[in-house]
Formats: sequence, C-alpha cells, structure tokens
Amino acid sequence: MMSNHHGKEFLGFVATAPPIFLPERLWEFIASPKPKVDSMGRPREAPYGMRKIEAILQEKGFSAAIIDPDYLGKYLDSMKVLLLSHHDYFGYGPPSSEWWSLTGREPLNRRSFIKLMNKSEICKAKEKGVKIIAGGPAAWQWLYEVEKLVEWGVDTVVDGEGEKVVIDLVERALNNDPLPKYVYVGAEDVPSVDEIPIIRGGSVNGLVEIMRGCPRGCKFCSVTLRPLRFIPKNKIVKEIQVNLSAGVKGTILHSEDVLLYHADGVKPRPEPILKLHEEVVRLIGDKGSLAWSHVSLSALKYAEENYKLISRLMHEYLLTESRRFIGVEVGIETGSVRLAKEIMRGKSLPYPIENWPDIVEDTFKIMHENFIIPAATVILGFPGETSDDVVKTIELIERLKGYRSLIIPMFFVPMGSLKRGEWFIREYLKREHVDALLKMYNHSMYWAEDIMRKFYLKSPVNLPVRILLKLFIRYAKRRVNKYVGKIEEYIKQ
Repeated sequence: MMSNHHGKEFLGFVATAPPIFLPERLWEFIASPKPKVDSMGRPREAPYGMRKIEAILQEKGFSAAIIDPDYLGKYLDSMKVLLLSHHDYFGYGPPSSEWWSLTGREPLNRRSFIKLMNKSEICKAKEKGVKIIAGGPAAWQWLYEVEKLVEWGVDTVVDGEGEKVVIDLVERALNNDPLPKYVYVGAEDVPSVDEIPIIRGGSVNGLVEIMRGCPRGCKFCSVTLRPLRFIPKNKIVKEIQVNLSAGVKGTILHSEDVLLYHADGVKPRPEPILKLHEEVVRLIGDKGSLAWSHVSLSALKYAEENYKLISRLMHEYLLTESRRFIGVEVGIETGSVRLAKEIMRGKSLPYPIENWPDIVEDTFKIMHENFIIPAATVILGFPGETSDDVVKTIELIERLKGYRSLIIPMFFVPMGSLKRGEWFIREYLKREHVDALLKMYNHSMYWAEDIMRKFYLKSPVNLPVRILLKLFIRYAKRRVNKYVGKIEEYIKQ
C-alpha cells in the first residue's frame, strides 16, 4: 500500500493478484513501485486513512509519523508504539481472494505483508517492548489469522473508523496499561465531522475524502453500516492544498458515491457538486489529474437525465488537453433482477430495482460518451445465487460490450450484513460462472488495449510500465486458456 502505483489508481488492482506471468520484482514494479521518501523515511504520499490517524495523533501532541516499512530500522531505539494499516492484510478481500482461489497462489499484497511482519526490525521492536496496534479497512481479517496475531505479538486490532479510539489506545500502550485484543467501532462510536482531522501530509495520488457512509443499504457492504457524513468544502480544499504543497499534482475525490455529496437523499443536487468541482479545478489547474473513487450508476444516470450534470461537469470543468478522461469505480454486482431485489434493493434508487439492467446500460452509455472510464465490479457466488442469475449477468455484460470500461469479476466475500455467509471459492464454480469470467475477461482485455492506446500512461517517464503492461496483456491472452482448462477440470470433478 505504501505506493502511488505510478500515479494510476487502476494499477493498484494488479497488487491484489499473485505474481503470475512475470517475475515478482517486475510485478511489484508495475503494481507498487517504491515511494519517494525524505531522509527520515517519511513518504511524500501515504495511504489516506493512515494520514488521518497521523493527523489526530499529532493534533493531540504525540510524536507520530508515517514511515516507509523499509526505514523501520532507523526508529528501533525511539519507537514505543507501531501502528499498522492495510486495505487487504491477508488477501481475503475482493478481488485478492478470487485471484488466490483461481490460481492457487497467494496474492502479492498478502505475500508482501507477511514478509514485512517477519522482518528482523519487527522482531527486535517486540523484544524492546514496542506495542503493535493494527487497524484499517482490512482489520476484520485478523479474526481469520489469530495464530499470526499471536506469533507477531499484535497487541490490539481496531475494526472501524479509528479517530476517536486511537488516542486512548496509544496512551494505554505508552503507559504499559492493559490493551483490549479487539476493538469494534460501531455506528454510535464513529467520529463526527468536527472530530475528523485534516491530513498533514500528502495522500496517495491526492485522495481526499468528501463524505463517509452510504445510504443505499446493500447487504454485502460494510460501509452501509456507518452513518452518512458530508465533509465541509473548506476542509476538502485544505486537504487538496496539503497535497499540492507535498508535490502531489492532482486529486481523487473519495466517497462511496461522489455524486451524492450533499444530495437530497439518493437524488444528486447539481449546485453542491458543481461548486465543489469548480473549486477543485481552480486548485489543481488544467494539468492536474482528477478522478472519482466511486459513484453509483443510478446517481450518475439521474444526474445526467435530470440536470445534464455529467455533461456539464466533464465539458465545462474536467476535460482538458492533458486531462482527457476520468476514472471511477462503479458496482454492477449482478445482472439478475431477482438477486438484486434480495441483496441490493437500494442500489437502483431513485429508479425501481426491476429496471436494474437498463439502468446499468444507460449509465455506461453516458460514461462512454463523456469520457468517464469505469472499473466495474461484478460479484459471483452470492448466497442464494442460481445458474439463471449468472446467465442474466452474462447477458448484461454482453449488452455493455460497446462501452469503454473494465469489468472486474469478484468472488463473494462474507461482509456487511452477509458476513455469516459462505465464501465463494473455485470449487463452487459452475459452467455459467466460467462463461461469466471469460465474458468479463474478453471485455476487459479488449478495452484495456484501447485505453492503453488512447489514454493511459502516455508520459515518456511511464514508458517502461507501459511496455510491461502490453507484454502482460499479450502473455495473458496466450495463457488464459490454460487456466480455463484447469477450472473446467474442477467443474467436472
């Protein structure tokens, strides 16, 4: 995670896969190049969630800083508490778990984290009495690796938003007081807007949060368990300025649904969105990069059909000679109306869920026409999923073949209100699942080449990465049949 992925968030997906087709060092170079650091090992860009924890600790008077893992040795004589964060500690999240299941090989993010925790610096720190507190989006994964928690001497795991609880935990650690093994931060314990600090150092690729929580209530998502909070525009502006001062030339507006910033329920309102983007563009200029972390398909469709908001944003504010597209993650999840009613009834609002396939296609058309390139997720193996549900998903993907996009298959991971469900693994694949995987693979490979040719990594400095990605795509095309054959063998068995 301590990488800016060559300034391209989409490349971060590569770090969730095992190093297949290429040597691990080359795979790491493509996915997670080493960050730029100062003489003290402090990275210019660091994961945003870590920046929030760093900021609240500094605000309360602690001597705290984010340090690149390669520089931990410099602090063996001074560190008292070591805090860890990760998006996917052990590769159990999507899409890491899917890659692992399909190939039988551990994903890069798991391999690299285990290497870190087995480093001599960590062992020596524990011998000197350093307390270890682990948190971040993947904190829940420690429940599946309790033996590692004991082996590495992790003292506390914090599951949920940490700004309100971290101060007490650090104080206890410094005073050598007993620490709870596991802390779950529920909806009633999350920080208010006023309690969320402004970051004090650059975030990876300029990511800046504009709201927390989501009102849609999808059963497979843990974010819906948190209350909705809108970050004031003045705080957003200050964080963009922090990034610019750190040399990060661009921003990613982060929310579970960027277009719901100060929305009327699930209906986007043009004024706050336009004012926010006007301010962002003023700060980053015509040459600064800009992306959205996530939008919902229904909000994007509604915004365009009712206000022409997407056309206005793209052509009046965002598109320039150097900013020829913006990227965003969207969730298709399923093409089955029956299944959508069961697991994500609110995802289509303000439209009826019965129209979900049409909503998806209509929105992909809008994005294609306005140079928005989505990385769309599709989840296979939901509890209660039938072969017909998968066929409906295949039919929907076929309808999307004319729209520039990447479609990323994911295997169901028990999270949110479905956390008691069963993991979907390779052994559960049916013929229809293989057909769906191939359909998504062929779609993404076709459009990946188009995106590379027209938009992506065009700067001369990115030429080595561009060449390696082209080689990877060519090699993947030759080898995919081999993996399909292995999967089909499992189905027959």
